[in-house]
Amino acid sequence: MSAEMMRAVVQDTFGGPEVLRVEQVARPVPLPTEVLVRVHAAGINPVDWKTRGGSGMAGLLGEPPFTLGWDVSGVVAEVGFGVTTLKVGDEVYGMPWFPRVANAYAEYVTAPARQWARKPATLDHAHAAAVPLAALTAWQAVVDTAQVQAGQRVLITAAAGGVGHFAVQFARHLGAHVIATASAARHPWLKELGADEAIDYTTTRFEEAVADVDVVIDLVGDAHDSTSARSLKVLRPGGLLVAIPQGVSPELAQAAEAAGVRVTPFLVEPDGTALTTIAGLIDGGEVAVEVEQTFPLEQAGAAHARGEAGRTRGKLVLTVTN
Repeated sequence: MSAEMMRAVVQDTFGGPEVLRVEQVARPVPLPTEVLVRVHAAGINPVDWKTRGGSGMAGLLGEPPFTLGWDVSGVVAEVGFGVTTLKVGDEVYGMPWFPRVANAYAEYVTAPARQWARKPATLDHAHAAAVPLAALTAWQAVVDTAQVQAGQRVLITAAAGGVGHFAVQFARHLGAHVIATASAARHPWLKELGADEAIDYTTTRFEEAVADVDVVIDLVGDAHDSTSARSLKVLRPGGLLVAIPQGVSPELAQAAEAAGVRVTPFLVEPDGTALTTIAGLIDGGEVAVEVEQTFPLEQAGAAHARGEAGRTRGKLVLTVTN
């Protein structure tokens, strides 16, 4: 294989997992301030399969062809002019370019040096690739947006998923009282991660079991059983709902105002500085990373099918190079 070519997962049309295939494509070249990273593993997120099907970030990316993926763990292979923070051989992880196309399902990726951080030393590449998008979403929602404080009551829906299991740990790290929704089988694990209470959403309506909540991190959204609207009922006056999957509809905003609570939409952004902080928490043993299953790059379609089936504990990851 030519040094100027690489394997990448591409799609020429929107559709199901079967539209994903591996092809030989041109290897990218880093511009000034960018680094070329040899990808060892790429994390998979719900936004990936939503975009593949024509929703998610498809409106920003436009029509295919394109390569999906935003989670990367790998090794710096080349540095562009002006880069002073990284060097060839550094192990890094990041969520480059989001929500623009990043081409993470590939053997090489380029992105600005400051969108990367050094990989947690205690993680292999597969686990490190599971971190960036999910952990940054949780960090920016819990820490930057909600500004959770010690002693506050925080409800996290879909707490056993990729974003959820990080949100539980970050809220607990800040000293909050954490309430998590998940199936009963996940409760012991979530309590190990720091949840103080766990609610089985299959048998219990959380708004009937919880009250006086300061912050709701809603990772389900109104598209499923009006979860965002129901979340308003558990907030104390002035409390905050961070509505992540579908954002805030005019109806949800009006309902929040009538209830005397606050609501905000949210979208994660690249943040190398936050990833450095998160790496410190991981290496310090304060945050655990859960990977349910890994797939080789050629099985990206199977990985998407597994993710879309739901009930994933933590993350799914593509292994790219050794």
